[in-house]
Amino acid sequence: MSLTDINIHLFRIINDLGKEYTALNPVMVFIADYMIYFLAVAIVFFCLSRNKVNRIMVLCAGLSVVAAEIIGKLAGIFYSNYQPFAELTTVNQLIEKAVDNSFPSDHTIIFFSVCVTFWLFQRGWGLIWIGLAALVGFSRIWVGVHYPGDVLAAIIISSLMANLMYRVVPKLRITQTILKKVEKVEEFVQSHLKKKTNSRDM
Repeated sequence: MSLTDINIHLFRIINDLGKEYTALNPVMVFIADYMIYFLAVAIVFFCLSRNKVNRIMVLCAGLSVVAAEIIGKLAGIFYSNYQPFAELTTVNQLIEKAVDNSFPSDHTIIFFSVCVTFWLFQRGWGLIWIGLAALVGFSRIWVGVHYPGDVLAAIIISSLMANLMYRVVPKLRITQTILKKVEKVEEFVQSHLKKKTNSRDM
């Protein structure tokens, strides 16, 4: 059995679960399509926490996403495939998606880049973040828009980039410079808002 056959076989196993356990389909659709907004809220929360470590973590996560997406696009030049629903018959497609190169999975890249970074910085919450990212990758197969190979490649690329950024970015002098500038902007905004509030009270 070739790698392509294994990829299709594993896809069928996971995607067909949606035909058997139809009650879980709305949950998988929500995870596959809308969980990214939860991730965005978490990122904003850590940014606004005014905790230096959290802000370095968010910076590393953002750079991991960018680096992983670039590598992912390059990987897509050398190997590509359309979404399963465009190539196979009787696919349980649960969400709408334009037909294009689905290798590697962009959703999985974003989630694993961010969640692996969060895990590296916050080991206590690590399993939750990794579990969330894995669930998103799994759901993309369940809803019929990605092969397991698309998801696996995304996991490898994003995990490598997250580890690289975690080891390199906090040690860079420019990182401290960026954090100081962010703090100055915050102080300026807070001072400006405080003056406005005081002027209204007078």
